[in-house]
Amino acid sequence: MRISTTIFLTDETISPVRLARELEQRGFAGLYVPEHTHIPVERTTGYPAGGELPREYGRTLDPFVALAQAAAVTSTLALGTGITLVAQHDPIDLAKQIATLDHVSGGRFTLGVGFGWNKEEAADHGVEWSTRRELTLDRMRLMRALWAPEPTPYKGEFSSVRPSSAFPKPAGGAPRILVGGAAGPKLFSHITEYADGWLPIGGRGLTETMPQLRSAWESAGRDPKTLQVVPYAVRPSAGKLAHYAELGVEEVVLQLPPAAEPEVLRALDEYAQYL
Repeated sequence: MRISTTIFLTDETISPVRLARELEQRGFAGLYVPEHTHIPVERTTGYPAGGELPREYGRTLDPFVALAQAAAVTSTLALGTGITLVAQHDPIDLAKQIATLDHVSGGRFTLGVGFGWNKEEAADHGVEWSTRRELTLDRMRLMRALWAPEPTPYKGEFSSVRPSSAFPKPAGGAPRILVGGAAGPKLFSHITEYADGWLPIGGRGLTETMPQLRSAWESAGRDPKTLQVVPYAVRPSAGKLAHYAELGVEEVVLQLPPAAEPEVLRALDEYAQYL
């Protein structure tokens, strides 16, 4: 089982360069980072975990800039977003960012796709909350058209692009794509259409939900051997990781504290037992 990590990288934490080097030297498989462009101070949307919104949410580094730094100082470390709020981006610009990062890193990038929880943040980007999932699907289809080997047009409900020359291409034609979110028919339909698998936050309930996803995957004509389920932001224990292994999970993403270098390195020392 590959052991990757995730962290809220901010202007107050360990730097992307220092963390990436430490992860690769210690034998961790990957680094995933989240995204928030901003957090409106006046909001009605509650923090999903309850209580006050942690400080780091309003201080996150841009994930593509941070991961580009990490790519530049490593050679094998996998790099990913956990997650990218696709609906909050111009899809033509985002397709270019993704393709460039995947190209310069030698195909090490994983695009984690998410739909968001902060209505005010999304509204500032012009996103209509009730249609954000459909908007995300539309933008993923457009990006795949730009990544296609030949100039490919796309016209959807929300966006369109003419047949275009769009280089570089992602190293493998498209990056690995994992979709985050709670289990359900709508989420699983998104996964089976344009993704390589699921990024379940915390990894709870997989015994019941993984068979449902596998059924949807196979019903969509996807090869059952290719489905990837990657539990994300996991607080590890030996028993939990053994359970995931029994379910066929091949990668787990462990949560690191959004802290300065000494505390993060102590966490890596603790997680070394699971490598």
